[in-house]
Amino acid sequence: MEGDLKLSGLRSLLKGKTIEESLKIIAGHYPGKVVFTTSFGIEDQVITHLIFSNNIPIEVITLDTGRLFNETYRAFSETIIKYNKKINVYFPDHEAVGKMMTEKGPYSFYESKENRLECCRLRKVVPLNRAMTGKKIWISGIRATQSENRLQMEDLEYDDDKKLIKYYPLFKWSIEEVEKFIRKNEIPYNALYDKGYVSIGCEPCTRPIIRGQDFRAGRWWWEDSDKKECGLHHK
Repeated sequence: MEGDLKLSGLRSLLKGKTIEESLKIIAGHYPGKVVFTTSFGIEDQVITHLIFSNNIPIEVITLDTGRLFNETYRAFSETIIKYNKKINVYFPDHEAVGKMMTEKGPYSFYESKENRLECCRLRKVVPLNRAMTGKKIWISGIRATQSENRLQMEDLEYDDDKKLIKYYPLFKWSIEEVEKFIRKNEIPYNALYDKGYVSIGCEPCTRPIIRGQDFRAGRWWWEDSDKKECGLHHK
């Protein structure tokens, strides 16, 4: 009930507003309590551009799992150079990751879904929870057409576990609209995107897809599942 009331109030505030206006409203209503998480995917770069180029006081963070592509770090570097803004980095607990790798080796995630979810939890979910401490709004680059599963979501949701609102500014955008915006505004993006990597995560768990395939088909491809997530969004 509490979450429904919060969503209803925010929906009213954002009705008919542009993304820039919406981001400014959210930042104004929840000062210091809004965070945007970027993995430097093409959608995330659009949102980063909107936040940084409009000087909107929203904290931008990224999770460094320790298994990222070099191209991802390059996109990270190009982004902070272009906008001269700070992106806060959250790392996993080195002792927990060290224990997992000592006991199971560096590629345990290939052996079972349970192992894969354990790795995602230690490298992504735990650091994210640390970053979300005290926050009220979580902004993410999710789009509806990225997967059948995400079509069932909404642009504003309430996360009962984290007790915060999640906002997806590009939820109704098509991939063509995202690409057009990137080109028009000369926004740096991950070079792997042009090689078919549309959902870019950890290097051992990501591969390119053929255009038109499910957005998540290149993630954890060895798993027999039509619902592939790492646990960040529970969707």
